[in-house]
Amino acid sequence: MKQHIARALIVAISLVAACSDYSKSPTYPSPSTTTGRDTTTTSGPQYDREGTPRRVAFGFNGIAKGFPTGAVFLTGGGSYDPATASNVPNDLTTDVISTGGFRCTDGVEQGPLKDCAKDEGVRWDTAQLLESAPFKCTASDAVKTAVTGTDRVVLQSDFYRAGDGNEETFHAQIIVSKTDLAPNIPGDQTLWVQGVGCAEAVVNFN
Repeated sequence: MKQHIARALIVAISLVAACSDYSKSPTYPSPSTTTGRDTTTTSGPQYDREGTPRRVAFGFNGIAKGFPTGAVFLTGGGSYDPATASNVPNDLTTDVISTGGFRCTDGVEQGPLKDCAKDEGVRWDTAQLLESAPFKCTASDAVKTAVTGTDRVVLQSDFYRAGDGNEETFHAQIIVSKTDLAPNIPGDQTLWVQGVGCAEAVVNFN
């Protein structure tokens, strides 16, 4: 049922640019592919010789929380090639384009988004497609590991406040998942923001 709702909400695919407000529906950029090697344009999902999707598109929105302070609204999406994911710092060869809007709906006082005040925030974009990342939905939660695949993506991202221009204020990891990240917590936790927590978000992968 949740997948039907997600597909109904995600009607259009569009690039989320810097804005003063945020959308209530998931959005994600057109499948134009940017890599450290070259730039190409695709007209739809690509597959390898075994029929496995080579590029995955996704869109989402939700409000992540769970840590002692703060809540962050995040929306957006993009596309990526899971085979290129890497945990090597600053690896520019990972193949991903994703961006969106964000806003701290409650002030964050811990983690990478520390000092993001209530109602601050404009947009985020992706610096690297990560192979995996440890995460916790709450401060007392057990550490788990998320791995990038065709239905889950781990991103190293940059966050911008109004007036930042192209100079990011925060650097934090994001996880977006088609399936529940934390079965020990009520609901389906399908979005995570580093140092803030998880969300029962609207998510679509295709």
